[in-house]
Amino acid sequence: MDGEKLHSFPKSEKLCGKLRIASLMDGGRWSSTAHLRFCWKQVSESEEPNRLVISVPKRHFKRAVKRNLLKRRIREAYRLNKRELPPSGVDILFVWSSAELCDFRTIEAEMIQSLQRIAAKIGETG
Repeated sequence: MDGEKLHSFPKSEKLCGKLRIASLMDGGRWSSTAHLRFCWKQVSESEEPNRLVISVPKRHFKRAVKRNLLKRRIREAYRLNKRELPPSGVDILFVWSSAELCDFRTIEAEMIQSLQRIAAKIGETG
């Protein structure tokens, strides 16, 4: 892959639809880091790209500006480090679980840690 495609985040990598998200939350495996909870599920069709959905609850941040800032930081951390995952069709949900507003470096470190955990679990099962 060239550099442009490696660091892109096209629409095909965004997890959309209530049924798919509900299926992920019901049948996925949950884990967490200090500020992130994440759920992942390997999709049966291996030709599908890895798909992602991000949630920052209103419970912790009442203002949409802060919620959107965290979502942008999480999305950017994923975009830059998605090479940690094998391209094997994994659906992932990231939920911000802290009331603390963190800087990008902290979020990126936790993103790398969570993607490595997911990749290790996929390696065990697949």
